[in-house]
Formats: sequence, C-alpha cells, structure tokens
Amino acid sequence: MSNNKRPNFLVIVADDLGFSDLSAYGSEIDTPNLDRLAQEGVRMSDFHTAASCSPTRAMLLSGTDAHIAGLGGMAERMNRFPEIFKDREGYEGYLNFRVAALPEILQDNDYFTVMSGKWHLGLEKELSPSARGFTKVLSTLPGAGNHFNHEPQMYGETEKPRAILKEKGLWMEHDRFIDGKDDLPENFYSSNTFTDYMIKYLKERDEHEREKPFFAYLPFTAPHWPLQAPSKTIQKYRGKYDDGPLALRDRRLRGLIREGIVPEDVQPAPLHTLDTTPWAELSEDEKKKSSRAMEIFAAMVDLIDVNVGRVREYLESTGEWDNTFVVFMSDNGAEGQLLEAIPILAGATLEDLLKKYYDNSLDNLGNHNSFVWYGPQWASAATAPNRGAKSYTTEGGIRCPCIVRYPAGTNLQPGSVTHTFTTVMDILPTVLDLASIPHPGKQFRGREVAPVRGKSWRALLEASSDENVTLYNPECDIVGWEQFGIAAVRVGNWKALYLPPPRGLGKWELYNLENDQGEIYDLAESHREKLLEMIAHYETYYQESGLFDTYTMVQEALKRQGAKRWW
Repeated sequence: MSNNKRPNFLVIVADDLGFSDLSAYGSEIDTPNLDRLAQEGVRMSDFHTAASCSPTRAMLLSGTDAHIAGLGGMAERMNRFPEIFKDREGYEGYLNFRVAALPEILQDNDYFTVMSGKWHLGLEKELSPSARGFTKVLSTLPGAGNHFNHEPQMYGETEKPRAILKEKGLWMEHDRFIDGKDDLPENFYSSNTFTDYMIKYLKERDEHEREKPFFAYLPFTAPHWPLQAPSKTIQKYRGKYDDGPLALRDRRLRGLIREGIVPEDVQPAPLHTLDTTPWAELSEDEKKKSSRAMEIFAAMVDLIDVNVGRVREYLESTGEWDNTFVVFMSDNGAEGQLLEAIPILAGATLEDLLKKYYDNSLDNLGNHNSFVWYGPQWASAATAPNRGAKSYTTEGGIRCPCIVRYPAGTNLQPGSVTHTFTTVMDILPTVLDLASIPHPGKQFRGREVAPVRGKSWRALLEASSDENVTLYNPECDIVGWEQFGIAAVRVGNWKALYLPPPRGLGKWELYNLENDQGEIYDLAESHREKLLEMIAHYETYYQESGLFDTYTMVQEALKRQGAKRWW
C-alpha cells in the first residue's frame, strides 16, 4: 500500500453518548481503546453539537447550520404537522441540496468514501448516502433501530415494511435497498455489524481505490435506545449502579475533575428529573430495573469501544493508521426521554407495541426482544455538570465528548485537554483544510450551495499546548441553536437561553459559561444590557439561518387537535 501524502479521515459518531460516558472523560465504563486515542490525541471540553440526532448529522456533513442544511427540526416531529413545514426551505427533513456534503466534495477530489451505520438524513434512494457522495455504504436510514435487528412490528402478512416507510425498507447497501430480515447477518448486533462492514469495504478496495486516501464515516446507533447488548458484556457491569443516578453523578464529576475536563470548583446543575420519581422513593423492584437499564447502557458503550479498537487494528495492519485524522464524538447529550416517533414503531402507540412484541421482565432486559430506555436521571448523571439532556439547548443537550487524533498535524501535547470552544460544523472545514481542498463556494455539481459557518481546527491542532487559541471571535462570531422554539445563542463565553413551556419559563435567561458551566446563575436581571445584546445576536442568527416561529404554530395546531404535548 502506498503512503498517501493526503491524509485519510475517520469520523466515528456515537448516538446519545453522554458527556462523561467515556473513561477518558471520567467514567467507570471500560473504554481502553478510546482512552488510548485520547492519550495519543486531544480531548475537547467545549465541543458543541445540535440538541438532537439528525440536525447534528446535517451540520457535520454540511459545515453549516441545520436550518440551512434541511434539518431545522427532526423529520419525525415535522411529519406530524405537514401543513406547517411543507415547502419551507431548511425544514425539508433531509440533508438538502442547498449544501455541498462533505463526502460529495471529497469524492470529487479523488477520495474513496465509505460509510457504515446510521444515516437519519433521508429515507428515499435519492436522499440516501450513495446519493450524497458515499461510494461504499451499509446504512440504516431511520433514526433508531433494534440493535439485534429484531423488528417484528415492521412486518405484516405481506412481509413488507408498513406504509410509514412507503414499503422501501430500513436498509440500503450502496445504492440499493436490501431486506433487513434476509440480507443482514443472523448474528447481527449493531456496533459489531457496522464495524464488520466498514472493515469489509476497506479490505475490498481494488488497486486503484487503495491508491486513494479515504474518508470513512462510522456512525453507530449505540447507545441509543432500545438499550440492548449481549448478556456477557452486561454482566461486567452488574451491581455497579445499585446506588442510583445521584451517586453516579457525583462519581462522574470527580472523574471529570481528575481528567482535567472541568475545573475543581465546578458547580453541577441540579439532577434533571423531568417528572420522574426520585431514586430514594422507588421500590426495590423499580430500582433493580432502573439500575439494570444503566448496566445495559454501559455495556453498549463498552462495545463501541471494542469496535473502535477493531478499526484501529485493521488500519494499523495496512500502515494507514498514522496518516488518518480521527474524530470520535457524540451527536448530542445523553437521552433522557423517548423522543422520536421513529419509523420502527410503525405508527402504533408505544404501550401497545411493547405489550405485543416485547418482554421487559427484569431477567430479559437487554435481550433482542426487550425495549427499554434509562430515563432523565441517569442521563443527567452522564451530562453533569451540565444542565439538562438531549433536545434541550442547555449545555447538557449540546456539549459533548470529542476526541481528535492526528499525529501528523498535531503539536498539542498528547493526552491534553483543550478548552477552546468548537462545534460540529467545524469538522467539514477542518477536513477540507487538512486535505488542501477548497470549499466549492457558491456552485457545486450544477447547483447553488450555502457557505460553511464552521471553523477549521488547523490553528488549534498546530498550536503548542501553552498557546491560547480561539477559533470563534469572542466579540462577533455568533453560534445559535434552535429546535421548535427551544433556543440558545452564544458569543464568546456569554450564552442566552430560551426554554418555552413546559420545558422552561418561556423567558430569556443569561449565563456566563466561563464560571458557570452548569447554567445555575441566571444573570438576565442583573446584566440587562448584555441580555438585550445577546437577544439581538439571536435575531441575527434567526434571520441568517432562515428560522420561523415553529413553536407558536405548533402550539396552535396542538390546540386544534386537543392535544397537550407534541411528544
């Protein structure tokens, strides 16, 4: 194999992994391969995503805001109100063609592009990974799925997926739909199988493809619910969580401090309970089930790590590892509730489906025919010291672990932690910068495309460890977040936050994240001028990103339907 002068790229995405769920971020979960990656590379303490899955993926592959790239909201929610979102630019519910996707750009610049895992950016063939620049693909198209590929609710007498998927299926290989029941391995487990296919596609490169550098995208579906893992791995964590989520949060905080991710005097946000019963008030049986769910979650993270190690081992065997820029990240904060009306549930009520198809008895939890999630309190332990969890624009929803390794272009001390503010939008411009490929500008493949909003990490990676590198200008670079009225804006260390009812009080809050990462001390009243300045910044973001008032329109639609909540 030739020694490529241009770097390879490997982007690995965990699904709903919490801020402290890796050992390198203070966890008790066994993640030695990711620990090794961190010790050879750089950990980010101030890396930000969108507040939920598909908007983050759109930002990653486009380098710009999700509202520009087509995921102004998750498609699963927007589909409930087609009259509101129909023909709205930026709310198509898929990665739109107003952006040049990273694999498209790399493919046009002679990169071998390969993907294995979760897409969540369009259910149609013309919106699939192969249509957006990936040469070799195994993809599950929707936002979640059974980790053992057990989907009995999807098949009726005709043995075809139900109408919600337009009878086109959940799975694609390359540019064709495949049968999830017959065309995937019998011993399917999501993290293992996605890695199998990734390595398979890399091994199967022909001589010409082996001469090219590669871009490999490995987006796991773990540890997203349903929480499932092989029993042998679950057994490793038996009893570790019997003292409950508050005790876990305290241990994780000590671990984060030990690793230098957060300062010693950090004040954690209160535990995110979301109308759940406090641990101390649960019955013994309820505690057993709850702690078992956390054990399964830990096993899922453990197996992500095992498979990261498998990819590394393969690339080391080919001599490509040290010329590969590696990013490992989570797509949002830990999941504290059952959010998406996902296609795999086929439109029926969750309660009915669980009764008909699944066995959630204690001894069966984690198996292929169980379907559980772990709830807001465990999620809050994983996002601490940050406030809230997935779907919130509080730090708990959008501040995520991110590890970067690239010996060929990193001057930072191996094993160091950078506290520089970064975002998922930065990955595209960083990749293009390191590959010496210019962004195509306003025109790409015969269509008009939007510019990137992210920043290249080159200056950060090439700085010495004692340099204070700022990528986003603390005076004028505006970064915003919004999903269905849940909003935030950040300039420098100042952040304004808006949580509409029932998630919040429906008024703007103000925080200085430099000394209040937990978003505990609302400065909206004492720093009125700064609040108004931040609201003005949000208005700029609102206009530039093409937002509209989805919250008000959805609330009005809910009233007409006689419904109290959207989800």
